[in-house]
Amino acid sequence: MSFELETATHPEQLKRVAIDPVSRVEGHGKVTILLDDDNKVHQVRLHIVEFRGFERFIQGRPYWEVPVMVQRLCGICPVSHHLAASKALDMILGVKLTPTAEKVRRLMHYGQILQSHALHFFHLSSPDLLFGFGSDVAKRNIVGVAAADPETAKKGVLLRKFGQEVIRLTAGKRVHGTGSVPGGVNKSLSADERALLLKDIYQMVAWSREAVHLIRALFEKNLQEYNAFGRFRAQGMGLVRPDGAMDLFHGGLRARDADGKVLFDHFDYGRYWEIIGESVKPWSYMKFPFFKNQGPEEGWYRVGPLVRVSNCDFIPTPFADRERTEFLAFDGGSAAGATLGYHWARMIEMLHAAEAIKDLLHDDDIVGTNLMADGGERQERGVGVIEAPRGTLIHHYRVNEDDQVIRANLIVSTTHNNQAMNESIRQVARQYLDGHQVTEGLLNHIEVAIRAFDPCLSCATHALGQMPLEVSIEDANGTVLDRAARDGNGRFIAGGVAG
Repeated sequence: MSFELETATHPEQLKRVAIDPVSRVEGHGKVTILLDDDNKVHQVRLHIVEFRGFERFIQGRPYWEVPVMVQRLCGICPVSHHLAASKALDMILGVKLTPTAEKVRRLMHYGQILQSHALHFFHLSSPDLLFGFGSDVAKRNIVGVAAADPETAKKGVLLRKFGQEVIRLTAGKRVHGTGSVPGGVNKSLSADERALLLKDIYQMVAWSREAVHLIRALFEKNLQEYNAFGRFRAQGMGLVRPDGAMDLFHGGLRARDADGKVLFDHFDYGRYWEIIGESVKPWSYMKFPFFKNQGPEEGWYRVGPLVRVSNCDFIPTPFADRERTEFLAFDGGSAAGATLGYHWARMIEMLHAAEAIKDLLHDDDIVGTNLMADGGERQERGVGVIEAPRGTLIHHYRVNEDDQVIRANLIVSTTHNNQAMNESIRQVARQYLDGHQVTEGLLNHIEVAIRAFDPCLSCATHALGQMPLEVSIEDANGTVLDRAARDGNGRFIAGGVAG
């Protein structure tokens, strides 16, 4: 069949099917599918339909407000934005964190990884994996999981709860805390707080190991379907430690092509703009990043757990590294290239987070009192990069001599994955929808592909400039008094007439 990647011939003559909104993801998005009379698929697109604008309205604010402000992007991964912004502002202050400050931030971050991965796998994705992609929609939810397998559901809830407790004790609150500040942290753990977390951490490690074994068993049971589902070849990028180990908190950028060949390694993320560009398309508020030397059409890539687990040389905690080795070897390496392999890799990372939390809790620096770095040489620009649960997160700020933010650019994990998600749903449409009568169960296959990336759509909506926008002024009776718009090419339209 003719399967168009971006455009359909005579779209006005085709049927339009919309999934609006995409369910069991954070934020608001929709998918449109164009079909002909024989239900042949001509076009599939993921549209991000909300706009946030954080990059604009933090301009003019004093820099010390930014780590607290930007985490309002999201209620699921606020810690990631909190820490990425803090790291960028550390660079502007020209400081090096104290051991206690860095380890408290790391503990906070691993709590975030643990709770977010548990939330996604057990609450959002397990209904598809346990019951089947086309199963009864009334059962295909977390309530159905709790009824069918209460022990698994309970462990998922308690894993997330523990991660949230780690965040509360390091950031001050479970959601939108204030623990990390430019140059350090404002609290460490008390002896009692450390003891409280140590009491349960070994159980969390054990349950995380069980979760890895659960997703492996599902792969073994559904090997052919899982390996083929939404599969496509892609480049990948993520942070690695100087020795090549996985490091979700700090490191240099490493990218590999679809065959695993290293494209660049240990690249200084403080100069990310030299290798990464961003393009805009008129049908989405989310930008499309790409490697500059390859251009926007060929240079797209993906990020996140699937990339990180295969991009690093090893994981620096023993149980997770053993699971990584088995994951990469499974069925000749097939799972490491499968879209649904994201779930398996995500559980390996959750296990790593639990092990890392355990190690940090046994480190006496975590209860230290030296929380703030000494003053350094002030810089105009700061870039903070962290591996958020969904992938590489970039925060870039410029601050003037009056301590005001004058420029901000955020490239979030889901934005990096934008083109990859579109590629995945096109493959799924080709595999399952093309030529078939469209049903709810078949449409859920599209959503399953999107959920594999664990997208945070509210975080990702930052495109500004060439985007369609319409503003109407109505009276109390709903009569339109005036209308102004900007089309996808950036042209201003007043009163319905192009200006």
